Amino acid sequence: MISSDVIRGYNDTIILYMLLDGESYGYEISKNIRRLSEDKYVMKETTLYSAFARLEKNGYISSLHKDGETGKRRTYYRITPDGLAYYRDKCREWQITQEVVDKFIKEA
Repeated sequence: MISSDVIRGYNDTIILYMLLDGESYGYEISKNIRRLSEDKYVMKETTLYSAFARLEKNGYISSLHKDGETGKRRTYYRITPDGLAYYRDKCREWQITQEVVDKFIKEA
C-alpha cells in the first residue's frame, strides 16, 4: 500500500481523473480509486471530502444533488473547464516530477 504522504500532492489529480468521463459521487470515486490502484492506494473519506471542498472552492469541480437508485440523496461532482485545465497542468508537473525522482532511484 502507498503511504498517503507520498501521494498527497496528487489527490486532486486523481479525483479529477475520476471525473473526466462524467459525474460521480464520493463512494463511487473512492471505490474506483481503490480498484484502479489494485488496492495499493485507498483514499480516506476525510481526505476525499476535504479535497472535494477545496476543488469546488477553487472552481475545479461543481456539485449537484440527485436521488440515488436506492432513493438516498447523493452529492454528485463534475469537473469544470478550469478543473480540466488544472488536471492537465498537474499531469505535466507529474512528468517533470518523475524525471527528477528517477534520477535519484537506483535499481537493485
